[in-house]
Amino acid sequence: MFYTIKDLENLSGIKAHTIRIWEQRYSFLKPQRSDTNIRYYTNEELKKVLNIALLNKYGFKISEIDKMSPEVMSGKVLSLSDTEAKDHVVINSLLGFMIDYQIEKFEIVLNGNIEKAGMEKTILNVIFPFLEKVGTLWLTNHVNPAQEHLVSNIIRQKIIVGIDSLPLKIKKSSKVCLFLPENEYHELSLLLVLFMLKKQGISAVYLGAHTPFGELETVAVKKNPGYLYTHITSATQHFNFEKFISEMNRRFDKYQTIVSGRLTGNYKKKLPSKISFKHSLGEVKSFIEDLP
Repeated sequence: MFYTIKDLENLSGIKAHTIRIWEQRYSFLKPQRSDTNIRYYTNEELKKVLNIALLNKYGFKISEIDKMSPEVMSGKVLSLSDTEAKDHVVINSLLGFMIDYQIEKFEIVLNGNIEKAGMEKTILNVIFPFLEKVGTLWLTNHVNPAQEHLVSNIIRQKIIVGIDSLPLKIKKSSKVCLFLPENEYHELSLLLVLFMLKKQGISAVYLGAHTPFGELETVAVKKNPGYLYTHITSATQHFNFEKFISEMNRRFDKYQTIVSGRLTGNYKKKLPSKISFKHSLGEVKSFIEDLP
């Protein structure tokens, strides 16, 4: 699998311009070029950039990192003591294991984090950001469906265990109906939202993946939720996001509709008054915590 410099920027948070400067000044990155002179990077270089970005963020100079052997660099990453840094180390490890099909190691690291930090912190601080990175790879066709399916099944099991372990105590009056539109099957982020709702004591109706409008209408009439919530991870070539927004507004104008997921970042038109976007985990958490 090969990655563009834009992939490295999206996954590491390091601007493409900075990565190009690193290539000119240091020796740790040696991209190859296509016949049309476009840079591309290997799995190993992606993992290296993730580690370099992490070390640089927590105080190591690039000139210092450039002199490290792979073993020393890995050791420095593992020695980071900041809590947020440790979460990033786990996220990067999970990404590397997914890329290399090392599913046993993937589950061992995930289980270890759950044991140390607990299910809730693992879901919010590790799994959710990890899925955002996988979503980036998915949208740029740089993740194999087999890779995604293998790790998704493991994560799905953990989240469901986490949901089931929470006590069923309704503390707020709000009710939320969770669904994915037709041909959207990536339900992990929606399960995470279900976990957060249950944690806050909010009643939730979970329809899951691939929900036709007719089924959503039937359930909405029967259950009368105050909110409809969907998270769109990837869009098939037949999915028209603008049309989806228009149809939701036409059919469900009596409900507040919340949409999260990467597609929301590219939508430029004015939203109908009953539809709103949540662009980040922080916005999703604030929305849930503020529900009446």
